[in-house]
Amino acid sequence: MVQSKVKGPSKVEVIKENSDYLREPLATELAQDTTHFSEPAIQVLKFHGAYQQDNRDIRQERRQAGLERDFRMMLRTRQTAGVVPPDLYLTLDRLADDYGYGNLRVTTRQAFQLHGILKANLKTVVGTIVRSMQSTLAACGDVERNIMAPAAPYRDRPAYVYAHEYAVKIADLLLPHTSSYYDIWVDGETVPLPEIAPDVKAARETIGGSGVRVDGKEPLLGTHYLPRKFKSAITVPGDNSVDIYTQDLGFVVITNDRDELEGFNVLVGGGMGRTHKKEQTFPLIAKELGFVPVDRVYDLAQAIVAVQRDHGDRSDRRHARMKYLVNDWGIEKFKQVVEDYFGGDIAPCRPMPAFKYEDYLGWHEQGDGKWFLGISIENGRIKDDGSFQLKTALKTLVERYELPMHLTPQQNVILADIEPGWRADIDDTLKRHGIAPIERVSSMTRISMACPALPTCGLAQTESERVIGSVVERIEKLLYQLELADEAFQIRMTGCPNGCARPYMAELGLVGNSPGHYQVWLGGSPRNDRLARTFAEKVHIDSLTTFLLPMLQDFKRVRRPSESFGDYCDRVGFDYLRALEATELDAPTPKKRPKRTSKSVQIRQTAYERLKAEAQSKGVSLAELASQAIEAFLD
Repeated sequence: MVQSKVKGPSKVEVIKENSDYLREPLATELAQDTTHFSEPAIQVLKFHGAYQQDNRDIRQERRQAGLERDFRMMLRTRQTAGVVPPDLYLTLDRLADDYGYGNLRVTTRQAFQLHGILKANLKTVVGTIVRSMQSTLAACGDVERNIMAPAAPYRDRPAYVYAHEYAVKIADLLLPHTSSYYDIWVDGETVPLPEIAPDVKAARETIGGSGVRVDGKEPLLGTHYLPRKFKSAITVPGDNSVDIYTQDLGFVVITNDRDELEGFNVLVGGGMGRTHKKEQTFPLIAKELGFVPVDRVYDLAQAIVAVQRDHGDRSDRRHARMKYLVNDWGIEKFKQVVEDYFGGDIAPCRPMPAFKYEDYLGWHEQGDGKWFLGISIENGRIKDDGSFQLKTALKTLVERYELPMHLTPQQNVILADIEPGWRADIDDTLKRHGIAPIERVSSMTRISMACPALPTCGLAQTESERVIGSVVERIEKLLYQLELADEAFQIRMTGCPNGCARPYMAELGLVGNSPGHYQVWLGGSPRNDRLARTFAEKVHIDSLTTFLLPMLQDFKRVRRPSESFGDYCDRVGFDYLRALEATELDAPTPKKRPKRTSKSVQIRQTAYERLKAEAQSKGVSLAELASQAIEAFLD
C-alpha cells in the first residue's frame, strides 16, 4: 500500500519558528556592515514593516557593470484608520528627503510607504518613527495588517466615531505581544506610546474563550504567527469606502435609534491575491458570518483569528489566506468552528442598507464647526515635480495650521480640523503649488487606482503606477469620441496578480502578466460589492482602447438608464461581449485604425475561431450569428 505524502510546513513557517518571536536573524544582520539581508531575515523584516527591494530600472545596467543590485528598503507605517498626527507627517516628510527617494506614497490600506531607504539607515528611520509615538510593527507579515475605517472625520455622526474607535481598539487587540520590535529598533528603550484602552488591555491578557490561548509570549498568535497576512476593516452601514468585501474580517457598526452602539455585523473570507496560471488561486468576496454584541466583539475577533491560526494552510502559502479556509469549509462549517472557539452562538446579521462607494474629496463640514478637505492624489504619490508641488504644499499647510491628516483607501489625503477662516488660504496655497481643486480632476482619474509596480516592487511583471495616467487619458478620449464624455468607470491596475490595488473589484481591472501585457477583468460593481471576472488573458497596453471599442459602442446603444459600464458588462454577460468582439474582428478594418499587434489579435482570435465554428455548424455567417445573439439578448 502506497501512503500519500504528508505535506510539511513551508519554508517561511520554519523561519518564523526559528526567529525567537521575530528577532533573528534580523537583529544579527542589522548590525552587520552589508547592503542587504538574507532571505530568512527578509521574511522576519516584513513583520517589522519593511520589504527589501531594488531599483529594477538599473538592474541590468548594474549587472553588466559587475555591480550588485541597488538594494533599498521600502518601509510601511501602521496608521490605524489612516489617521496621521501632524508631527508624524512632518517627521515622515523629513525622513523621505533625508533617507528615501524624496517622496511619500499613500497605500490602498490607509498607510504611508517610504521607498529607497538604505539598510545602513533603516534603524535610524524606524527608530525616529517609534520615538514619534508611531509604529511600523505588523504593517507587513503574517499578522493582522493595518485596520481600515472610513477616512471621513465626521464628529457629529456617532457611527463614524464608533468605527474609528473600534478600529484602534481591535488593532491594539490583535497586535503581536513580542518585545523584539522595540528591542531591535530602539534598543529596548522606553518610548512614549499611545495609550491602549483598559478593556483592550484586559482582553489582550485573557485572550477570549477556551482553545484560543496557545502560548505565553504570543498568547494569541503563537510561535508561528498566522499562516498568511490578515486584513480587516470597520465601516458604517452604506459606506463602502473601505472595500469591506475584500477583507479577511470586516465589521459594520450597528447602532440603535438613539445612536448607541449595539454591536457589529461581521463578514469573513474576502481576499484579492491570486497567481497567474494557478487556477487553485482566486479572489473572493467576504460572506456574512453574523452579528456580535459590542461586549463580545473582542472575543469574536480573537476566535476568528485563532481559527485561521489553527486551521489555515501552513504548507502551501498560495492556499493560506483565510478566504480559502472559508471557501473549502463553507460558511456554515466555518461559523460552527468559530462558535466553538467563541463559546456561544453567533446571531444572524442585522439588516443593512446597500453599500455605495465614497471618497470624501472636496470640502465637507465635520459637524463640530470645523471643516475637512479631501485632496485627490493620483496613485497616492506625494511628490514635487516641476510646477506640481504637492509635497511642499502639504508640508506648508500641516506646519502652518497643525492639521491632522486622514489617509483614504483610495490613496487620497484628507486634511482635518480646519477652521472656517483658514479655507481661503488653504485653497490659495494649493493653487499656488499647482494642485487642482476637485472640480478640475477628471471623474475617471478620481476613482481609479494603481499599485507602485516597477521599478521598486520585486513582484511586478509590468508597469502600473507609471502608465495608468496614460491609460485613463486614452479611455477618456475614446469616451469623448463616442459622445460618452460624461461617463466614468472605475479602473484599477496592478503590475502583478497579487491585487494590491484591488483590481478584481473594479469595473475594469488590468492585471499585469508580462511586459506591456495585462489580463482584463470586467463586470465589477461601481459600489465595489461584486467581483469582476476574467474576460481576456493577455492584451497589450497599446491595444487596450481598440479592444474596448466594440463594448463601449454597444454600451452606448443598449445601456439601461443610469447603468454603469461594470453593471452593463455583468448584465449582458461575457458570451454577448465576446460576440461583439468577434463581429468587430470579422468586419473590414478602417484605414486609419491603429494596427494591432499579433499578440493582441491572438486574444480575439480565440473567441473568433470558436464562434466561427458555431456559425458554420448552423449554416449562417459569423455576422448573422453575432446579430442573432444581440437580438436575442435585446428581446
